[in-house]
Amino acid sequence: MAKKVIRGAKETKVSDYSAKEIQVLEGLDPVRKRPGMYIGSTGPQGLHHLIWEVVDNSFDEAMAGHANTIIVTLLPGNRVSVEDNGRGIPVDIHKQFKVSALELVMTKLHAGGKFGGGGYKVSGGLHGVGVSVVNALSTYVKAEVKRDGYIWSQEYKLGKPQHKVKKGEKAKGAGTTITFEPDASIFETVVFDWKTVIDHLRQQSYLTKGIKVIIADEREEARRVHAFYFEGGVASFVRHLNHKKAAKHENVFYIFKHDDASDIDVEVALQYTEEYHESMYCFTNNIYNPEGGAHLIGFRAALTRELNTYARTKGILKEKDDNLSGDDVREGLTAVISVKLRDPQFEGQTKGKLGNPEARTAVEAVFAEALKIYLEEHPKDAEAILSKCLIAAEARRAARAARDTVLRKGALEGMTLPGKLADCSNRDPHKCELYIVEGDSAGGSAKQGRDRDFQAILPLRGKILNVERARLDKILHNNEVKNLVIALGTNIGEMFDLEKLRYHRVIIMTDADVDGAHSSATSPI
Repeated sequence: MAKKVIRGAKETKVSDYSAKEIQVLEGLDPVRKRPGMYIGSTGPQGLHHLIWEVVDNSFDEAMAGHANTIIVTLLPGNRVSVEDNGRGIPVDIHKQFKVSALELVMTKLHAGGKFGGGGYKVSGGLHGVGVSVVNALSTYVKAEVKRDGYIWSQEYKLGKPQHKVKKGEKAKGAGTTITFEPDASIFETVVFDWKTVIDHLRQQSYLTKGIKVIIADEREEARRVHAFYFEGGVASFVRHLNHKKAAKHENVFYIFKHDDASDIDVEVALQYTEEYHESMYCFTNNIYNPEGGAHLIGFRAALTRELNTYARTKGILKEKDDNLSGDDVREGLTAVISVKLRDPQFEGQTKGKLGNPEARTAVEAVFAEALKIYLEEHPKDAEAILSKCLIAAEARRAARAARDTVLRKGALEGMTLPGKLADCSNRDPHKCELYIVEGDSAGGSAKQGRDRDFQAILPLRGKILNVERARLDKILHNNEVKNLVIALGTNIGEMFDLEKLRYHRVIIMTDADVDGAHSSATSPI
């Protein structure tokens, strides 16, 4: 009798697990089996990632100096075409695999011209994702290549070639056009969003200056065309990001330099605004890295060090003063950091974070040198930037003091909670509810109708503060916010501890009419 292994309520025989249970997924089958591993998700973000993967190849051609025009067209039937005037994917027979290089690129994972370094110096594609993945996740794909004086083409269904690469009519020039239709059985939706496409391609255009990008929507419900062409690089990008914000200084800092030691191109632009939050955008070979990585670490280190050095040198910071913190020097900052390197190492298939340590060294060295010169040559800008940083530092210290006051008050008073709070008698947070109501009159009515055992009532003045646009010190000086923090019991900021939450149900009560809608909230304070 076979030995049994118990997994919870389910029993399986050890003898059932044998060689026949081992699956080998060939070709593009792994992509269809686990699409999320390759494009992040099967929702709208993953759907649009298909366009980005094809477009990345076109931008790689542009960065290599072989293309200057890219056309993206949203077609009827949820199809998309991406065309460039680059060199065109090779169509000659590959010696090892005995098929056209075009078919190889379209049907084999990790096939492309970006490994050996001969095809591209830098590239944004690859890392397990590329046009072959788009092919795998599409019901239909057509690849057309203008090369060697002819048009070459091949069609695919569910990643499988429908015929050999065909040699068509004669044609001048060169380039590649990929048309694909996402598989509706894989994606939650196959409808592409115009704004999402526009925003991404605008961003890419800023990162590859001097390239014309045309986006056309030929779907019946909305026919439109948009085009981008920027000469200013990421400096233009920063101006765009800040066009609705009040800038602290007129000039946008900009540096583009090749770091010989690491063979990395470093491009940085920044400008401070009156905002309280930082906006940082990091890119590697034109690929957005939402989690930052080595280049962001290098940028932050250089920024904090150089601003502190300048402030000390000019006597803005005295000997007795503490250094400005990283948070102080980044408040209100809009910055774009872009690096281009040969062999990018990303953490994760979707390239969210750059791992190359040499990128940190390159960015830190190039940016530090350029920022030092900029501050010396633009004293008015330097004064405006340091003024912003010093105010942020002062606010940080005030916020810490206010926070400590709130926390001390909560700790010292213990069960002596805010005077307006009508607490419940039960002390089990799982069973307790807190009702937040607007005004004393509403609070009185709520108190009369509550169950004193598990329902607590906290009246608050309406429209207390727009915390999204306020610093922490101002937030914590507000009595209504103080009362709310103490009543909930979780502390705030670095001291936040969800385990100390006194009520596991918090209900925000509003009037049952349109006028009461302003009291509702969609996110926690």
